[in-house]
Formats: sequence, C-alpha cells, structure tokens
Amino acid sequence: MNKHIVTEEVQAYIQEHLHDDVHKIAMAKSPFPEVTGKELANQIAARKKSARKLPTWFNTLLIYFPPLISVEQCSSEITAAYKAGLTKGQSIVDLTGGFGVDSHYFSKVNLTVVHCEISEELSAIARYNDSLLGQDNTNFISGDGIAFLRNSELEYDFVYIDPARRSTSGKVFMLKDCTPNVVEHLDLLLSKAKRVLIKTAPLLDLSAGLKELDHVAEIHIVSVKNECKELIWIVERGFKGLPRIVCTTLNAEEKQFSFLMGEEIPATHLQLHIEEGQYLYEPDVAILKSGAFNLIAERYELQKFHAQTQLYLSSAIHPDFPGRIFKIQQVLSAGAIKKEKSLVGNVIVRNYPDKAAALVEKYQIKPDDTQFMIFTQSKTEGKIILKSTIIQHY
Repeated sequence: MNKHIVTEEVQAYIQEHLHDDVHKIAMAKSPFPEVTGKELANQIAARKKSARKLPTWFNTLLIYFPPLISVEQCSSEITAAYKAGLTKGQSIVDLTGGFGVDSHYFSKVNLTVVHCEISEELSAIARYNDSLLGQDNTNFISGDGIAFLRNSELEYDFVYIDPARRSTSGKVFMLKDCTPNVVEHLDLLLSKAKRVLIKTAPLLDLSAGLKELDHVAEIHIVSVKNECKELIWIVERGFKGLPRIVCTTLNAEEKQFSFLMGEEIPATHLQLHIEEGQYLYEPDVAILKSGAFNLIAERYELQKFHAQTQLYLSSAIHPDFPGRIFKIQQVLSAGAIKKEKSLVGNVIVRNYPDKAAALVEKYQIKPDDTQFMIFTQSKTEGKIILKSTIIQHY
C-alpha cells in the first residue's frame, strides 16, 4: 500500500482527472515522484467503478482503492447490506474479506467482526479504509482465513465465506472447485459457528449445490434490476429437512418470494385466449432462477398462455409481484403487424424465433419510455405481438 496516494495533492489530481483516459495516464509520466502513472490510473479507474456500486466509498475523501479487479469482484453496497441483515448477532468471521465491503456492513449489525484476507496489501487497504468509514469494531487478520479459524479457540455466531472459482472455463462449476474449498472444510466451519453463509455466483445450479452441501437451511437468490447478482447459502449446524428458497429483488422496493424446496406444483392451467385490457406479468430473474414457474402463478392467481413461456395473465394488478407488469392494449398476429405503420415501443422477445434487434430493424420500431411490443407465442394463436403499456418496473 503506497501511502503517498492518499496525500491531498494526489487525491486532488485523481478527482480532477476522474473522467480522463486512464490508459493515457498510465503511460504518461506521473507528476508525483512517489506515485507511478499506473497507480494513478488504477485509482481513477477503481474510483469511477465504485460510483454506483459503492457510493459510500466513492463519496468518502482519501479512500484508497485496490487493484480494479478487486472492486469489480467485491459485493455491491446494496447486496452487502442485504447479507448483513441475515447475520445480526454478537460476532461474525469474514474468511475472505477482500476490499472489506461485506465486513463493513457486518460491523453495523454485529458487535465484533473478524476480517481475514490472505493478501497482505488488500488487508492493509481494508483496515485503512475502515478507519475512514467510522467503524471500529473490526479486527483485521492478514492471513489465510481457514487457518485462522482452525487455530481459533472461540466460537462465533456466523462464519461468512465467498470462495473464488479456480477455473473460469465454461459456465458449469462446483463448490469443490473453488478456493477455499467449502465442501472440504464445512465440518470445520460448523464447529466454529452455528450458521455459515456461503456466497456463490448465480451460475451455480441449486440442485448441484445441494448435492455438495449438507445442512442447507436457506438459499437466497438475490437480484438487482433483474440481474441475478449472487446466491447466499445458509448452512445451519444440525439442520435437517428441506431448505427454504428465498427470491429477493433489491430495487426501489425490496420484494421477496419464498417457498420450500420441492413445493413447486405441477403445470398450471393455460389460458387459451388473450384479451385487450388484461395484465401481463413478467417474473424477475430471481424467480426464474428458482424454477418456481408454476408456484408463482398459483400464489398470485395468474395463468400462463404457453407452457414454454414464463409470462402470465390476470385481470387484476398485484403490486407486490416480483417483476414487471404490463397492460395489454392490442393483440396482433404475426401477419397483422406487417400492415402496421409507425410502430412505437421497446421490443421484448419471449419464445419467438427472431431476435429483438432484428425485429426493430424489420418493422422500423421506434423506442418509447412506456410503450412495449412483446413478441411471443400462444398455445392456440401461434406467434403474436402484444402492444402494451408498462404499469410496474422491476
């Protein structure tokens, strides 16, 4: 950690050049003898990356940023705050502390936090920033988190771990292929804490994770603006039974849809006719990840109009629905749309043979803030286009 970076002169330079080309800054001669051009470029790039993801860090003076990849890989503030809400207690150990975003939020709801980070530099950066952010109940350990836990004589309320994938090839991965290997060390983790929280990428298949992990009490599927951000696996000492799946959408309003694993019902009844004035429901990606395609229809008294299309119909509005809601203004056949002039609306494609960009070009459709054209299929009417007005965003 180069402490010259947090001098007033260097920080002023970073703020002044926040919107400049970082590649040019990295290649140019630095105006500061103790700070290289590459270091300046990294501080600028990392700070810019944190503007929306980490507004507290972005808006705090003299924050020291780690290599850009650490900012890209760390939790956002909104997801860190959500995880903190799952860990209210006396003590928690963050075994893969990194930049310290999760630990910072853990420290707001727990009396004591232990931040373990194997990188000595990253540990020092997290410790320094924590002092600026006004939290003083975190103990920073520079070293291997698993080794620390193994040598500790204390028991904690929670252990949190965010294992990194060792291989980036392909989309399928298993927990045993991550570092630290939580499958191998699960007994150790549960011997030191009653509850273990494991953060994984949303690519991990729920069934595959359950085959590797014992005592899973809950799985939280967390999305922000219809983008699945992470899975949180809560493993509880001695737990037996079916885990609860919690789909959480973190937008302007937090919404949740939860159910017990295996509660999904058989195929829902299909509504064969689509009418103008009906409401069209599009579930959030967290619901789709959970696989509760039919259960969501039952809970909200919705009907599907095609078995392969996760779109639903109702004559009523349910504002607590986790997803978007549209009001259908007109139902067009694939043949009828060819005769339409001056088409306006954002294009959505669901179970339709063409891509959105191709349809926009083919029919010269102009974008709009509230109007949508949903290209999809009905079991009885084949390819259809639903001209709709959005009633509820994600």
